[in-house]
Amino acid sequence: MSDRHIVYISVGSNLGDRLQNCRQGIIALTRCGGSRILAQSRIYMTEPVDYEDQDWFINMAVKLETTKDPFELLDTIKSVQRAAGRKRDKIRFGPRVLDLDIIFFDDLVLDSDRLVVPHPRMHQRRFVLKPICDIDPTIIHPIFKKDMQSLLDGLGKDEQRVIEYQ
Repeated sequence: MSDRHIVYISVGSNLGDRLQNCRQGIIALTRCGGSRILAQSRIYMTEPVDYEDQDWFINMAVKLETTKDPFELLDTIKSVQRAAGRKRDKIRFGPRVLDLDIIFFDDLVLDSDRLVVPHPRMHQRRFVLKPICDIDPTIIHPIFKKDMQSLLDGLGKDEQRVIEYQ
C-alpha cells in the first residue's frame, strides 16, 4: 500500500440535529489527523431501509485522502461516532446519531471480522450510491466490476426514496 489512500465514506444521521451531526462527524474525521476531505456529495433526505419504523435520514458521502490503514481509519470512525453520542445499536439498521461507513478504500477487497471493504450492501443502497455518484459516478466496484452509475441505475425506481435536502 502507498502512503496515501483514497477512501469513500457514507455519512448519515436520523437522530437530533441530523445535518449538524453529519457535518460535525466529517469535521471530526479530519481533526483526528492523517486525513483530509477531497470532495463531498450533495445532502439528501433518505427513507430508512431494512428497519423502516424510524425517522428519515440525512445522508451524504465524502471522498477522503488518508495516511491511515483501513483498521486505523475504522478505529478513528468508531471514536468519532462515540464522541457524537452513538451507543451500541439496540436495533440492527435502527436509529443512530451518526453513522460513518467505509464504502471503498482504494481498490482494496478486504473481508475480516472487524471490517469488510467494499461495504457489503452498498450496491443495494440508493442512499449510498446516489451521493457517491455526485462525487464520481465512474468509480469501479472492485468485485462487481461495474461503475457506480450502473449500480445506481440497476436499483428499482420506486424503492428507497432519496430526496435532495433543501
